[in-house]
Amino acid sequence: RIEDTDRERSTPEAIRVILDGLKWLGLSWDGEVVYQSARESRHLEIAHRLLAEGRAYRCYCTKEELEAMRAEQRARGEKPRYDGRCRHRTDAPAGRPFVIRFKAPQTGETIVQDRILGEVRFANAELDDLVLVRSDGTPTYNLAVVVDDHDMGITHVIRGADHLNNTPRQIQIYEALGWDVPAFAHIPLILGPDGAKMSKRHGAVAITAYRDEGFLPEAMVNFLARLGWAHGDQETFTVDELVQLFDLDAVGKANARFDLQKLLWLNGWHMRRLPDEVLAERLKPFLARVGVDEAALAQGPALVRVVPQLKERAKTLVEMAELARPFYRAPDGYDEKAVKKHLKGEWFKLVEAFVREAKALSEQDWTPEALHRLLVRIAEAHGVGLGKVAQPIRILLTGRAVSPPIDATLALIGHKEAIRRLEEGLRLLAPA
Repeated sequence: RIEDTDRERSTPEAIRVILDGLKWLGLSWDGEVVYQSARESRHLEIAHRLLAEGRAYRCYCTKEELEAMRAEQRARGEKPRYDGRCRHRTDAPAGRPFVIRFKAPQTGETIVQDRILGEVRFANAELDDLVLVRSDGTPTYNLAVVVDDHDMGITHVIRGADHLNNTPRQIQIYEALGWDVPAFAHIPLILGPDGAKMSKRHGAVAITAYRDEGFLPEAMVNFLARLGWAHGDQETFTVDELVQLFDLDAVGKANARFDLQKLLWLNGWHMRRLPDEVLAERLKPFLARVGVDEAALAQGPALVRVVPQLKERAKTLVEMAELARPFYRAPDGYDEKAVKKHLKGEWFKLVEAFVREAKALSEQDWTPEALHRLLVRIAEAHGVGLGKVAQPIRILLTGRAVSPPIDATLALIGHKEAIRRLEEGLRLLAPA
């Protein structure tokens, strides 16, 4: 159900982000999406029933009158609240706009039996008469949500702890209508690493932003489920396991902190669990972003052969696409730091020697094992460590100092393309 009674915030784009996020996470729903705004006539029907039964009343106070009332309350050191001055009003000023307010009980307590927080008591004297219908004739959230939950047969309302203060008001409406009150469970809020409420300054807050940053839906569900809930000391869960194990009684009261490093670790774990064929398919849209289209994929090595070389290194699909790019596209340039660090001493002579012997290998012999033996032979012949040969070759092939093992990288790029890139690199980076 899309609760769109706040017309300014409920833009088509905001609604699309919610639905896209749920679909991406695999949290599918039954039936059609219910838009709260489409049920306005039902909400107004209930508001007028409450009016007819003396459980609600018309309030004709102007904005200026309400502001003056609140200013006086603040001056007396009181909490600003509506004082009920229209509760017993019998006249109806002609043509004057009005709101419909709920006639809340003024004595006693409203008790919330919360599945997570336990018993929470609210003094009715502290709760004013909330607005059910605005002066423009539209119902408010607190009325609409009660009517919709009742009509849809909702048994459990599970929501953020920041909604707790709405709950006694909603319970009062249920009771005024003689409806069964659902079970309420107010879950901990998600805080930023600094302990402040999660906001855009902490990074992405829309779930679709994490999709675009290369996180897997399986990892996101695992991560979000663990915020405020635990099953022993188990950290990693499949969606099926969560369905079996999740229990409201195991949800804590303390607010949870958003730990990006934990999310990255979980994402890496879920990426490694995926079959290579599935991971390859999920990687393709991210490869397109770094200039590797279907045509480039068709000319290069099978993606399903490249993915196993990257699984242990990449924590997101964005990272994996960056690491995969050199298997399909020659470098646009060479990382300056890598060049400065590794292209010194005998590097040119070492790469030349490798290219000379590598050219003699047949396509059939262009394997990681044969290439490894050749690299070792070149290093030993020149009395240097393997890294002195491997790193310059890696930079010329990929443009950077980080890649999967150099023998596997050479093998996957292929005989002809690898030799071409190495010769091009020697030409461009030859010492003066």
